[in-house]
Amino acid sequence: MWYGVSSIAARFINYLLTPYLTYTLAKTSDYGKMGLIYAAMTIVNVIFTYGFETTYFRFSSRKEYKGSLYNTAALSLVFSTIILTTLLWFSRASFARIIGLQDVPTIAYIGIFIIAFDALSTIPFARLRLEERPRKYALIKVGGILINIFFTWFFIGYCSSHAASNSNSFVLLFYNTNTNPIVYVMIANLLQSIFTLFLLSKEISRIKLKFNFVLWKEMMIYSLPLIIVGMGGMVNETFDRLMLRWWLPVSPTAAEQQVGIYNACYKLAILITLFIQAFRLGAEPFFFKQSEGQNPHKVYARVMKFFVIVVTTMFLLVSLFLPIWKYFIGPKYWSGLTVVPILLLANIFLGIYYNLSIWYKLKHRTMSGAYITLAGTAITIFINYIFIPTYGYTACAWATFLCYFTMMVSCYIWGQKEYRIPYAWRKLSAYIIIVVLLFFIHRLFNHFIPGFVASVISGAILILLYLAFILNIEWREVRGLPYVGKYFHSGGLLARRNQ
Repeated sequence: MWYGVSSIAARFINYLLTPYLTYTLAKTSDYGKMGLIYAAMTIVNVIFTYGFETTYFRFSSRKEYKGSLYNTAALSLVFSTIILTTLLWFSRASFARIIGLQDVPTIAYIGIFIIAFDALSTIPFARLRLEERPRKYALIKVGGILINIFFTWFFIGYCSSHAASNSNSFVLLFYNTNTNPIVYVMIANLLQSIFTLFLLSKEISRIKLKFNFVLWKEMMIYSLPLIIVGMGGMVNETFDRLMLRWWLPVSPTAAEQQVGIYNACYKLAILITLFIQAFRLGAEPFFFKQSEGQNPHKVYARVMKFFVIVVTTMFLLVSLFLPIWKYFIGPKYWSGLTVVPILLLANIFLGIYYNLSIWYKLKHRTMSGAYITLAGTAITIFINYIFIPTYGYTACAWATFLCYFTMMVSCYIWGQKEYRIPYAWRKLSAYIIIVVLLFFIHRLFNHFIPGFVASVISGAILILLYLAFILNIEWREVRGLPYVGKYFHSGGLLARRNQ
């Protein structure tokens, strides 16, 4: 709960920048520039961290390495971050040009240092999670984001208006009215990263110059495939912004406008993405600890079931109340609202995939995860390359949908052969199909009875019907009674016992 609530709170506070920026930025192309740099940063960050967070958790149960694990992991990231930052800085002009920010290269330059500072905080944050110190973890996460929000408002809101109204204002000492506003958004993010490292100073000071090369070699063997997994994951999640910028047959400014619209509408998947991000933080160390128990398969199956129930409910909360959620972004971005339900379903598939992926991490088969992710990446690139010139950001949404669906199905089929977990896949599939049908029923109702009030009332009724249906199916488990129903099962007697 601490990790989940703190992560959701931190992410939600950070998401408050979305309405602020989409309403205050004069140009949608500027918001598109922001989408481009953050897409590039998440991809490069995978290289900087090379899967060492997951590896740190995996090796934490090895008693022979207990005394040297933290030092080895932290020192490895410190040395590699120095080297990679130096290389990236000397090629910074090329980095800006690849992203499409050659007209405002300062944005890319600041992004390099944000990547570096975030990479340095990876293992100290992992240590807090492993030591079960969620209060400090939450304080640092939330505090850093508050710093980001404050300075974003300070630069974009206060400084811009103060400088415009007073030619002798003190803010002109460090604020230039001719500078692209996204530069100041990046500066605010950089201050957040520096502040975060400062609050982690106690954990950083515990790093000793004791490097276990044997351990490091084992960790690298385990983590290197995770680079492919992470890189493919980020390509599937954020690379479509860059592809939209590259392959849309319009002017650079018009392409950036489309990126801005797509990036803003992607934010409307907020409930599901927040929950998935929070879930990942708590689930990974939890799953590894459960693997040492007597019946981890039962735990994994039950976690999956309740996960699907939660995310399908969130799908309805967003898709059925889109006339309300749309005010989360500025009106000039509403033309892209049609992609929101597609992206919501895509993120449901991604969350299920994260649950399923535990098998190859426990079995030390991380290359399997790499193959699955590469297949998804190939689908993403192929669909976007073929259809972006014609359909724009709609192609990006469908590419994301098909990518995550393929990864989910592939991971399930492969995982059941290697590490069988009695997931109630028929029942869970039924839940997903039902919420999609409810979405179309709502659309059909709104077609014949249009209007804001009718849309909200019908949406509320459909959600209540779905929740009543879920409680009717799951009521015995909610009350702690053994499950004896005969519907929505998979896996025979074993699955029935473990539900």
